[in-house]
Amino acid sequence: MLRSASPRPRRRMLALAVLSLAVLLAVATLLAARLTSDLGSTPAPPPPTATSTPRVPSASPAPVRDRIELEPVAASADPHVFAGNVARAIFEWDTTAVHELGDYRGRLLVLADPAGHESPGLVADLTTYLPTTTAWAHLSQYGTQQWLAVTNVAVPDQWTQALAQAPTKSVAPGTTALTVTGARHRAGLWEGEEVAAEFDVAFTVFVICAPTYPTCHLLRLSQLDNPLR
Repeated sequence: MLRSASPRPRRRMLALAVLSLAVLLAVATLLAARLTSDLGSTPAPPPPTATSTPRVPSASPAPVRDRIELEPVAASADPHVFAGNVARAIFEWDTTAVHELGDYRGRLLVLADPAGHESPGLVADLTTYLPTTTAWAHLSQYGTQQWLAVTNVAVPDQWTQALAQAPTKSVAPGTTALTVTGARHRAGLWEGEEVAAEFDVAFTVFVICAPTYPTCHLLRLSQLDNPLR
């Protein structure tokens, strides 16, 4: 687990970071995206096929494998590497292997900023990326699995422009935004047959790294498919 303690001066810098995110987003006629704060603003993800709901109520039971422990998300001091690790962890889940949806949420929350200022917002963000409890139960009937193939991780121009306009020392050192693009894959069983679908996705990961912390931590997520460019 990542280090959770930080000196008092760093806590002050983190407070500045919290304010700075609000300032940068307010400056932002430049920022086309906003941080997610509305629970339930994004509908539950569709089932594994391209259609939003099955047209037949019956589903073939999927074989349930033994429960396995989720591996923790790999830590990194490199913001690009860390953002990619976070992105894959957000989209990687398997309804036939781990039966607790909270396990997937929990392994992401342990990456949160130890100061805790952004944790409530991060919890809200994750509700728009992970299935609801009802959707999870439905997807489990089809043995649905999901994963993400990351194609690019980059600091968006809008973030660079916003930083240039931010007041001096208003952003904690190591705070940055990285926009991730990739392909979300889903696979499962439909009436005994294997089915799969692929969807392009893009979103922004806000992180804080060195020198504030020796390794990176997760602050917030943009709305899915509404990233900084």
